[in-house]
Amino acid sequence: MSFELTVPTAEGPFQLTVDTGSSLILVGANGGGKSRLAVHIEESLGLQAHRISAHRALALNPAVPKISEKAALLGLRTGYPDESARLGHRGGYRWQNKVAVALLNDFDYLVQSLFADQANEALKTHRRVRAGDTSPAQPTKFEQLVEIWERVLPDRRLHISGDDIQVALPDSAERYAASEMSDGERAVFYLVGQTLTAERDSLLVIDEPELHVHRSIMGKLWDELEALRQDCAFVFITHDLEFASSRVAQKYVLRDYRPASTWAIEEVPDDTGFSEETTTLILGSRRPVLFVEGSSESLDIAVYRCSFPAWTIIPSGSCEEVIHSVVTLRRNKHLTRVTCAGIVDADDYGSEDVARLAELGVAVLPVSEIENIILLPAVSGAIAANEGHDRQGIDDRLSALRRAVFEAVSADAAINSAVARYCRRRVDRLLKRRIDLSNASSVQEMTEELGRQMAALDIAAIAGSAESRIRQAIKQDDLPALLASYDNKGLLALAASHLKRTHLGSFKAWLTRVLRNQTVPGLSAAIRDSLPEVRPE
Repeated sequence: MSFELTVPTAEGPFQLTVDTGSSLILVGANGGGKSRLAVHIEESLGLQAHRISAHRALALNPAVPKISEKAALLGLRTGYPDESARLGHRGGYRWQNKVAVALLNDFDYLVQSLFADQANEALKTHRRVRAGDTSPAQPTKFEQLVEIWERVLPDRRLHISGDDIQVALPDSAERYAASEMSDGERAVFYLVGQTLTAERDSLLVIDEPELHVHRSIMGKLWDELEALRQDCAFVFITHDLEFASSRVAQKYVLRDYRPASTWAIEEVPDDTGFSEETTTLILGSRRPVLFVEGSSESLDIAVYRCSFPAWTIIPSGSCEEVIHSVVTLRRNKHLTRVTCAGIVDADDYGSEDVARLAELGVAVLPVSEIENIILLPAVSGAIAANEGHDRQGIDDRLSALRRAVFEAVSADAAINSAVARYCRRRVDRLLKRRIDLSNASSVQEMTEELGRQMAALDIAAIAGSAESRIRQAIKQDDLPALLASYDNKGLLALAASHLKRTHLGSFKAWLTRVLRNQTVPGLSAAIRDSLPEVRPE
């Protein structure tokens, strides 16, 4: 069985098809119309669709009055637990006439339907046994729920009686009430229960499936639920890129939403040269993309986001990966509407290299790593000024910091260590860029060609050039030149002690906080002024 979904767009209807036994994922940023699209899907399919809102109450009350299974299921699907319930009741009773934003409060109906199913199945089994039929009993939905819940949460045990639900640790006689479950425990119970009680051949629309569920169990939970209901189809609507990239499903990005109920939707392609998670992030971005070196370390990202607020920042690892990402995105026919640029660390790029990178759309930092930007006099001065020092006090702090930096880097051991780090990066870059064995037609020729190219790699000359630059900067007391060549995260610790009289961890936490919150405008401005200009193309 297939479900045909039509998404209105400015260009006309966009068709989606999802078969039973499969799933479809829609990814979008906040404000991208995700919940509105969930409502649109639900309303277009009537009672074939069962939507679980992102706004859902998770109060589990086993003492809820027990009602018939039919009434409980009608309440679960329409909000109206009466045999006269129809599709028309759903908007008013289930969604309180606020279909996109109402708090879904149907946990009581879910629990009532599960208790009723248990009672009915127990009665059937009792009657069969009394009639002499000793065939195995069919599992109740509660029993299925317990099996899945305990596989997903192996450090907890569910104990369900005829009228109560309790939880215990494994091998423990002590139990606690279901109402005392954690948010995650209740969320797993609720989602498993909703999936179990869904009508056959339904489309389950789950808005924010990751809500209250820890990442470590997310994949296992939804693997269990999709396997459980092969007769149903699933539509997941999420802003969680990790969740989206981890699932095997059709995937689409909601790029925009207009109040006239039209969406900008785009399929996530699988041949972009980027990871699926990065591709989804790029497609979902409403801003140009800036690729930078490094990882998602909080201070680095805070610096870039503060300095380039109109951009989506994507850490891309090494310099080569930044360059590759910019070139790939600019050439990628699937993503041509997205503009981008890149920034790489200063790494002894000559003027020709800088010009070549600029042509590719990649700018070069004035420092060897982004953290060094904090030690530039203009930036350090902004921090000292924020501490309340007058002009003389600021100059004294900067002078003391400068002396401490040069003292720390002047020893031969420190210089040799920095040179070795530089050589590793430089050699790695040269090997990746220059080793070319494409013309060799045999193993022997490859061996000889590799030997020739390796012999041309003069590590001693690379090291000598790096050491010369560092020593020249020290000799001339040139702090910016030193910061362009010397990479050592210990320098930031010196800034912490001289500028804020604190240790490195507290200093980085403070920097991250004030840059994210824009609470020290002078610091933010000084950093922006110190970074290169980038332009999206």
